[in-house]
Amino acid sequence: MEEMTVQATVDNVEVVTDFINKQLDALHCPIPVKIQIDIAIDEIFSNIVNYAYSPEEGPATVRMDVADEPHSVIITFIDHGKPYDPLTTAAPDMTLAAKQRRIGGLGVFVVKKSMDDVAYEYRDGMNILTIRKKV
Repeated sequence: MEEMTVQATVDNVEVVTDFINKQLDALHCPIPVKIQIDIAIDEIFSNIVNYAYSPEEGPATVRMDVADEPHSVIITFIDHGKPYDPLTTAAPDMTLAAKQRRIGGLGVFVVKKSMDDVAYEYRDGMNILTIRKKV
């Protein structure tokens, strides 16, 4: 398991993505899978930046594990911000034109559709969001 803790700031989205990508490169992760993971990182970490501590800043920890059966990566995002389960957000109505849809929820929808598993829990004052993707 590899882990890093950074301040939840917009500038650190790229830092977190690079941290995960170095590990994905070592696993010879296929580029299409890597792109899906990068999009998920951007969405999840951006949500932590914009909502967990707003208007303040706080720490966010990102962990990456590798599982063997099936061969997959497990990335966990942990923050001590406001409790929020993004998985309870209603899916956007994709039958509506973009201008007619309500704002919000599309990023979480994309993460849920592109990852093999997404789980959330609030424990000991921490938001813990875990994604799993087969590589």
